[in-house]
Amino acid sequence: MEQLTRRRRLLVLGICCLSLFIVGLDSTIVNLALPAIRADLDASVSKLQWTIDAYTLVLASLLMISGSTADRVGRRRTFQVGLVLFGLGSLLCGLAPTVDLLIVFRMLQAIGGSMLNPVAMSIITNTFTDPRERAQAIGVWGGVVGLSMSVGPLVGGALVDSAGWRYIFWINVPVAVLAVVLTARFVPESRAAVARRIDPVGQVLVVLLLVGLTYGIIEGREAGWTSPLIIGCFAVAVLALAGLVFYERRRDEPLLEPRFFRSAPFSGATLIAVAGFAALSGFLFLNSLYLQEVRGFTALHAGLLTLPMAAMTVVFAPLSGWLVGNRGPRLPLIVAGSMLCASGLVLAQLTTSTPTLLLLGGYLVFGIGFGMLNSPITNAAVSGMPRSQAGVAAAIASTSRQVGASLGVAIVGTVLTAQLTGPLETGFVPAAQLGWYIIAGCGVLVLVLGLITTGRWARRTAEAVAEELVRAR
Repeated sequence: MEQLTRRRRLLVLGICCLSLFIVGLDSTIVNLALPAIRADLDASVSKLQWTIDAYTLVLASLLMISGSTADRVGRRRTFQVGLVLFGLGSLLCGLAPTVDLLIVFRMLQAIGGSMLNPVAMSIITNTFTDPRERAQAIGVWGGVVGLSMSVGPLVGGALVDSAGWRYIFWINVPVAVLAVVLTARFVPESRAAVARRIDPVGQVLVVLLLVGLTYGIIEGREAGWTSPLIIGCFAVAVLALAGLVFYERRRDEPLLEPRFFRSAPFSGATLIAVAGFAALSGFLFLNSLYLQEVRGFTALHAGLLTLPMAAMTVVFAPLSGWLVGNRGPRLPLIVAGSMLCASGLVLAQLTTSTPTLLLLGGYLVFGIGFGMLNSPITNAAVSGMPRSQAGVAAAIASTSRQVGASLGVAIVGTVLTAQLTGPLETGFVPAAQLGWYIIAGCGVLVLVLGLITTGRWARRTAEAVAEELVRAR
């Protein structure tokens, strides 16, 4: 990549962040529209789960191949194609006449989105070559992603109340068009020095693993946990995982690089991302239904109540990036895990008349935890990796986030429907309590993994993997 001035580097960062903002926004903005979609399109709770998970599942399935494809054919070109598909999918989502078509168009959106997150991170990594400057840029990136996902409910609530739920999708279209133009003008093209071959077998195995697992969790209660369909789904997921491990270890250029996982910080960051984003998606799913279906708040009012979470994310995400760059990832991960756990425990005590101050306190604590989470995950994913494999490493980190988001909605939504007695308005509070405890458990997992994977032993494993990857180039 050509040497860029600092001003040009910051401009590239801004363009990547603009595109990532709408993708992150779309991951959460839909949650505040779920009751409106449910009423307008006569959608069941499981259909609402699929409205969220169809998007995150496709993202998770395609992120790794998108990252390696961008390293091969060009990061700017892949980024622009992703923006076009994302904008087209958003347009069609707003026009969907049925919930099933909405789910299909969400999948098209996600195909485009899969070409944005890992590719943008790869562009950032190759633009900011100084380690300290790169860590700070990653902190800004993490702040934008966290901010977009946190303010999604507020923006969604305002649009649903003022214009209708379809506008939560149409708002993406002009932003995507602007980002395409700016990318063509200011972002230089870059590729990996050694192009990676496409791995179709690995890609199919990843899709089978994620779809089989998520479909089994979401549809298990309705179809019956012991039904041939559900047992078959879980069997496919297990066999796909075993096949993926066996096959990828024998490939010279695997879709999922097994050597990355010999690094304890990298493996820890992957699991932390799954746990942290499962907590986020579960929180947003339950909270939207609680505020609107149980408490009777409008979508806008419900969005306004989540402002403390958004505010804390804005404040603590850049702070987390600074801490990672100057002191390492341990402290941010300790704070993130502790706060996510505390928030889950607070929200597990919700009733039909919980005081607003207690609600706001729970949201505030959750926002602190989530704001501290992104930077250490991303930094661990790309630190020590050869720049030629930045796209693959970033894609694995992004995939783990989306896997967590899918599992969070699938598990929490399934627990809710399994415990629910009667209509949501009266049965939600006791049915959701276990879901809130699961979110608290995710926080505990983040805390424990953060402690284990940030010590001297973990750093030694990362150094060994980095040396091995450099020798193999």
